[in-house]
Amino acid sequence: MEATAYGEHLVRLTRYPRMFPINVYLVREDDGFTLVDTGISGCDGEILEAARGYGGRIRRIAITHAHGDHVGSLDRLREALPAVEVLIGARDARFLRGDRSLDPGEPQDKPRGGYQTCATHPTGELSDGDRIGSLRVVAAPGHTPGQVAFFDARDGTLIAGDAYQTRGGVAVSGVVRPLFPFPALATWHGPTALESANRLRTLEPSRLAVGHGKVLEDPLPAMDRAIGVAERKVGTRSGIAARGIA
Repeated sequence: MEATAYGEHLVRLTRYPRMFPINVYLVREDDGFTLVDTGISGCDGEILEAARGYGGRIRRIAITHAHGDHVGSLDRLREALPAVEVLIGARDARFLRGDRSLDPGEPQDKPRGGYQTCATHPTGELSDGDRIGSLRVVAAPGHTPGQVAFFDARDGTLIAGDAYQTRGGVAVSGVVRPLFPFPALATWHGPTALESANRLRTLEPSRLAVGHGKVLEDPLPAMDRAIGVAERKVGTRSGIAARGIA
């Protein structure tokens, strides 16, 4: 995996299967690393090697959502690190168990993308506003019913999962970028994804880290443009009110 450090706290690890970039992230804490997402199957050895190379041990695994390109190496990593914490949003935890049902109050669009049932059971289920070390959990549904993002207030880094993409151009989940359409094609509900994109924008991140594509410094202008495109394409009124996140 290709490793790139950003500031004092973030390392992006990228695998390129068939030119399809998949990112996972090491977030440095006082006791070691939080690993955000696990990539596809077969990434475990490279992730462990990268953590050692950067001088830390993975203490916890935090999952943005349950698609296979984000949880593919979870079981193997848990085998290698039996004491590691495994954390995922409470809603997407059901997908890990193989439950693909929707709740009555949710949009009844069929969940899309490749969900992977895992043998690993989470040690904790996350809710909006929870803390994982230095990371704040921010609900970001839309790409999946229970996707979460992670915000590091130490340096303003937002790890957004697939709420945004930067490969093929910056876009909100659900908006097709012809050069890289796959996140859009795997999105569950576009209007909900747009609402989440607006909500994440209110955090005013100084750095945007996503599941697919490069890390953006000073991303707000690009996020604003992507939201504008999504508002036109999704057909939702401009300026959707973000839910309170204080």
